[in-house]
Amino acid sequence: MSTPSYLSSGRRRPLSREAAASRISAYVYGNILALAALVPITTTPQYVGIAIVLGTALSTFIAHAFAESVSQSVRSGQQLTRSERIEELRDSVPILSSAVLPCLILLTAWLGWIEPRTAQILAEITVLIRIGSTIFVVRRLQGRRPTTRTVVTAVGLALIATVVVVVKVVLTH
Repeated sequence: MSTPSYLSSGRRRPLSREAAASRISAYVYGNILALAALVPITTTPQYVGIAIVLGTALSTFIAHAFAESVSQSVRSGQQLTRSERIEELRDSVPILSSAVLPCLILLTAWLGWIEPRTAQILAEITVLIRIGSTIFVVRRLQGRRPTTRTVVTAVGLALIATVVVVVKVVLTH
């Protein structure tokens, strides 16, 4: 029996297509919101915005896990079990992971190792790279090798994410 192409090689148990899709969705959503939180921050040596990025990720994680649990209950027609609720939390973890690297970069500014504005720009670029890299993760989950078109798509994803963030910042800040 062959291993499904959407499995991660380091997993003990298969990752279903639905779980893989949920995690990719959470990864993209979390990164876009982390970027949207980063862009309007006005940094100073005392204030680098870590709390805003972390707060955005944490509140989005909670809201996403709750919304996914409710929608799963509607799909199944019954209340979720404890293990299903835990699985929904697990599928939402990529939202939290979206804040880790940007917060670490902002921390370097707070510690005075680099200029706050430089840290903010590096954090934003990091998140754009994460968003663009989504296509590589998807192709890996599908068991397909990256191509030149994959790279072009990655750049396109990063550009689309930039537009989404600009629209969000213009409409909400």
